[in-house]
Amino acid sequence: MKKMYKCCAPLLAASLLFLGACANIPARNHTESIPAGEAEDGLSPESGESTVSVAFEARDMEGNTVSSDIFSETRLTMINVWATYCNPCLREMPDLGELAGEYGADEFRIVGVVSDVMEGSDQKTLDYVTDLVEQTGADYPHLLLNESLYYALLTDVAAVPTSFFIDENGVILDTVVGSMKKSAWEEKINGLLEKE
Repeated sequence: MKKMYKCCAPLLAASLLFLGACANIPARNHTESIPAGEAEDGLSPESGESTVSVAFEARDMEGNTVSSDIFSETRLTMINVWATYCNPCLREMPDLGELAGEYGADEFRIVGVVSDVMEGSDQKTLDYVTDLVEQTGADYPHLLLNESLYYALLTDVAAVPTSFFIDENGVILDTVVGSMKKSAWEEKINGLLEKE
Protein backbone atom coordinates (compact mmCIF):
# COMPACT_ATOMS: atom_id res chain seq x y z
CA MET A 1 0.00 0.00 0.00
CA LYS A 2 2.83 2.42 0.87
CA LYS A 3 4.43 1.65 -2.49
CA MET A 4 1.22 2.70 -4.25
CA TYR A 5 1.14 6.01 -2.35
CA LYS A 6 4.79 6.71 -3.19
CA CYS A 7 4.06 6.00 -6.83
CA CYS A 8 0.87 8.08 -6.96
CA ALA A 9 1.84 10.88 -4.58
CA PRO A 10 3.44 13.02 -7.32
CA LEU A 11 0.34 12.61 -9.50
CA LEU A 12 -1.97 13.58 -6.67
CA ALA A 13 0.24 16.48 -5.63
CA ALA A 14 0.28 17.82 -9.19
CA SER A 15 -3.48 17.50 -9.44
CA LEU A 16 -3.90 19.42 -6.21
CA LEU A 17 -2.11 22.36 -7.81
CA PHE A 18 -5.08 22.64 -10.16
CA LEU A 19 -7.33 22.80 -7.10
CA GLY A 20 -5.33 25.80 -5.92
CA ALA A 21 -7.69 28.13 -7.72
CA CYS A 22 -10.07 28.38 -4.81
CA ALA A 23 -13.43 29.21 -6.38
CA ASN A 24 -14.51 32.60 -5.14
CA ILE A 25 -16.99 32.67 -7.98
CA PRO A 26 -20.75 32.44 -8.09
CA ALA A 27 -21.88 28.83 -8.00
CA ARG A 28 -22.56 27.30 -11.37
CA ASN A 29 -24.53 24.24 -12.26
CA HIS A 30 -22.44 21.93 -14.42
CA THR A 31 -25.05 19.39 -15.44
CA GLU A 32 -25.63 19.75 -19.15
CA SER A 33 -27.89 17.75 -21.40
CA ILE A 34 -26.43 16.04 -24.40
CA PRO A 35 -28.59 15.87 -27.52
CA ALA A 36 -30.19 12.47 -28.15
CA GLY A 37 -27.95 10.14 -30.08
CA GLU A 38 -24.74 11.92 -29.01
CA ALA A 39 -24.40 10.39 -25.57
CA GLU A 40 -21.06 8.92 -24.54
CA ASP A 41 -20.69 5.80 -22.41
CA GLY A 42 -22.20 6.28 -18.99
CA LEU A 43 -24.71 8.92 -20.07
CA SER A 44 -28.41 8.49 -20.56
CA PRO A 45 -29.22 9.39 -24.18
CA GLU A 46 -32.50 11.01 -23.16
CA SER A 47 -31.26 13.36 -20.47
CA GLY A 48 -27.48 13.47 -20.68
CA GLU A 49 -27.34 12.49 -17.00
CA SER A 50 -24.67 10.08 -15.82
CA THR A 51 -25.72 6.48 -15.30
CA VAL A 52 -22.32 5.32 -13.99
CA SER A 53 -22.11 4.71 -10.26
CA VAL A 54 -19.38 6.43 -8.26
CA ALA A 55 -17.24 3.84 -6.42
CA PHE A 56 -14.52 4.55 -3.86
CA GLU A 57 -13.06 3.54 -0.53
CA ALA A 58 -11.47 6.13 1.77
CA ARG A 59 -10.86 6.97 5.42
CA ASP A 60 -12.58 9.63 7.47
CA MET A 61 -10.92 11.93 10.02
CA GLU A 62 -11.23 9.26 12.73
CA GLY A 63 -9.56 6.61 10.58
CA ASN A 64 -12.76 4.71 9.79
CA THR A 65 -13.09 3.15 6.34
CA VAL A 66 -15.89 4.70 4.31
CA SER A 67 -16.95 3.40 0.91
CA SER A 68 -19.42 4.42 -1.75
CA ASP A 69 -21.87 2.04 -0.06
CA ILE A 70 -22.91 5.08 1.99
CA PHE A 71 -24.96 6.31 -0.98
CA SER A 72 -27.43 3.45 -0.54
CA GLU A 73 -28.22 4.65 3.01
CA THR A 74 -29.92 7.88 1.93
CA ARG A 75 -31.90 9.25 -1.02
CA LEU A 76 -29.47 12.10 -1.72
CA THR A 77 -25.85 12.67 -0.70
CA MET A 78 -23.95 15.92 -1.15
CA ILE A 79 -20.20 15.41 -1.48
CA ASN A 80 -18.60 18.79 -0.71
CA VAL A 81 -14.98 18.97 -1.90
CA TRP A 82 -13.11 21.65 0.07
CA ALA A 83 -9.59 22.68 1.04
CA THR A 84 -8.04 24.02 4.22
CA TYR A 85 -6.77 27.19 2.46
CA CYS A 86 -10.08 27.99 0.76
CA ASN A 87 -11.95 30.91 2.37
CA PRO A 88 -15.19 30.41 0.36
CA CYS A 89 -15.15 26.75 1.46
CA LEU A 90 -14.73 27.66 5.12
CA ARG A 91 -17.34 30.44 4.93
CA GLU A 92 -20.05 28.09 3.67
CA MET A 93 -19.28 25.23 6.06
CA PRO A 94 -21.34 26.63 8.99
CA ASP A 95 -24.41 26.68 6.69
CA LEU A 96 -23.63 23.16 5.50
CA GLY A 97 -23.32 22.06 9.12
CA GLU A 98 -26.79 23.45 9.83
CA LEU A 99 -28.23 21.78 6.73
CA ALA A 100 -26.72 18.44 7.70
CA GLY A 101 -28.79 18.50 10.88
CA GLU A 102 -32.06 19.64 9.28
CA TYR A 103 -32.79 16.57 7.15
CA GLY A 104 -33.48 12.99 8.14
CA ALA A 105 -30.57 10.59 7.65
CA ASP A 106 -32.61 8.49 5.20
CA GLU A 107 -33.41 11.58 3.12
CA PHE A 108 -30.21 13.68 2.84
CA ARG A 109 -26.63 13.70 4.09
CA ILE A 110 -23.47 15.73 3.55
CA VAL A 111 -19.97 14.27 3.32
CA GLY A 112 -16.91 16.51 3.07
CA VAL A 113 -13.76 15.66 1.14
CA VAL A 114 -10.61 17.47 2.31
CA SER A 115 -8.92 17.82 -1.08
CA ASP A 116 -5.54 19.03 0.18
CA VAL A 117 -4.96 16.49 2.98
CA MET A 118 -3.96 12.94 2.09
CA GLU A 119 -4.69 9.79 4.02
CA GLY A 120 -1.71 9.04 6.24
CA SER A 121 -0.91 12.72 6.90
CA ASP A 122 0.90 13.56 10.12
CA GLN A 123 -1.04 14.19 13.33
CA LYS A 124 -0.35 17.95 13.29
CA THR A 125 -2.08 18.25 9.91
CA LEU A 126 -5.00 16.09 11.02
CA ASP A 127 -5.38 18.19 14.19
CA TYR A 128 -5.47 21.34 12.05
CA VAL A 129 -8.27 19.90 9.88
CA THR A 130 -10.17 18.79 12.99
CA ASP A 131 -9.90 22.32 14.40
CA LEU A 132 -11.25 23.82 11.15
CA VAL A 133 -14.19 21.40 11.14
CA GLU A 134 -14.99 22.22 14.77
CA GLN A 135 -14.63 26.00 14.29
CA THR A 136 -16.98 25.97 11.30
CA GLY A 137 -19.56 23.67 12.88
CA ALA A 138 -19.35 21.32 9.90
CA ASP A 139 -20.53 18.37 11.96
CA TYR A 140 -20.67 15.71 9.26
CA PRO A 141 -18.14 13.13 8.05
CA HIS A 142 -15.01 14.40 6.27
CA LEU A 143 -12.93 12.08 4.10
CA LEU A 144 -9.20 12.38 3.47
CA LEU A 145 -7.93 12.24 -0.10
CA ASN A 146 -6.56 9.00 -1.49
CA GLU A 147 -6.14 7.53 -4.95
CA SER A 148 -9.53 5.77 -4.94
CA LEU A 149 -11.42 8.94 -4.00
CA TYR A 150 -9.39 11.04 -6.42
CA TYR A 151 -10.18 8.85 -9.42
CA ALA A 152 -13.82 8.39 -8.39
CA LEU A 153 -14.66 12.10 -8.03
CA LEU A 154 -11.82 14.61 -8.28
CA THR A 155 -10.26 14.09 -11.71
CA ASP A 156 -12.37 16.87 -13.24
CA VAL A 157 -12.46 19.17 -10.19
CA ALA A 158 -10.75 22.43 -11.19
CA ALA A 159 -11.69 24.60 -8.19
CA VAL A 160 -12.94 24.28 -4.65
CA PRO A 161 -15.52 24.16 -3.32
CA THR A 162 -17.12 21.75 -5.73
CA SER A 163 -20.19 19.82 -4.64
CA PHE A 164 -21.61 16.64 -6.15
CA PHE A 165 -25.18 15.50 -5.56
CA ILE A 166 -25.39 11.71 -5.72
CA ASP A 167 -28.47 9.47 -5.55
CA GLU A 168 -28.92 6.21 -3.63
CA ASN A 169 -27.49 4.27 -6.58
CA GLY A 170 -24.25 6.25 -6.56
CA VAL A 171 -25.14 8.20 -9.72
CA ILE A 172 -24.16 11.89 -9.88
CA LEU A 173 -27.30 13.95 -10.44
CA ASP A 174 -25.74 17.42 -10.36
CA THR A 175 -22.45 19.24 -9.80
CA VAL A 176 -22.05 22.77 -8.43
CA VAL A 177 -18.76 24.68 -8.58
CA GLY A 178 -18.44 27.50 -6.04
CA SER A 179 -19.99 28.31 -2.70
CA MET A 180 -23.60 29.27 -2.05
CA LYS A 181 -25.68 30.63 0.80
CA LYS A 182 -27.82 28.30 2.88
CA SER A 183 -31.08 29.30 1.17
CA ALA A 184 -29.63 28.49 -2.26
CA TRP A 185 -28.39 25.10 -1.04
CA GLU A 186 -31.84 24.37 0.44
CA GLU A 187 -33.47 25.18 -2.87
CA LYS A 188 -31.04 22.88 -4.71
CA ILE A 189 -31.44 20.02 -2.21
CA ASN A 190 -35.23 20.24 -2.07
CA GLY A 191 -35.45 20.42 -5.87
CA LEU A 192 -33.36 17.26 -6.27
CA LEU A 193 -35.33 15.44 -3.56
CA GLU A 194 -38.59 16.31 -5.33
CA LYS A 195 -37.28 14.77 -8.57
CA GLU A 196 -36.33 11.51 -6.86
